[in-house]
Amino acid sequence: MSTSSGKQSASGSGADPAPKPSRRVFSPEYKLAMVAEYENAPNGEKGAILRREGLYSSHIIEWTRARDAGHLGQVDGGKTDTATAGAGSRVKKSADQIELEKLRRQNEKLQADLTKTRMALDIMGKAHALLEELSGSADNDNPPRRS
Repeated sequence: MSTSSGKQSASGSGADPAPKPSRRVFSPEYKLAMVAEYENAPNGEKGAILRREGLYSSHIIEWTRARDAGHLGQVDGGKTDTATAGAGSRVKKSADQIELEKLRRQNEKLQADLTKTRMALDIMGKAHALLEELSGSADNDNPPRRS
């Protein structure tokens, strides 16, 4: 009986055993320094840099793209973030461009379907011709009648 009351008191305390982790924020200077260090490191030591700093290769790739696009060096109101830079580049596409890309993908799919259908019809035509030829030769190969 004491075990059930012990469970209630432990769950009833309401204390969160693991607090919610906070998101890491990197300064533009740190990002530029890490990209430069990563690019200058020999191939065997690039992973060691990532492990030492607790980073992922995706961080370096994202920061390199932001640097090359010129977003990493800009300071907008004291805050520079590659996520906002990436979102800005995605928003640059107009509705017409998005629709055009969608229609192009749809067109490519329909072209592929049309090619498959044409091949299937070609095969069916050849099979039909072969069956007619076999049927015609079967009619001609009747054994002669005995009288």
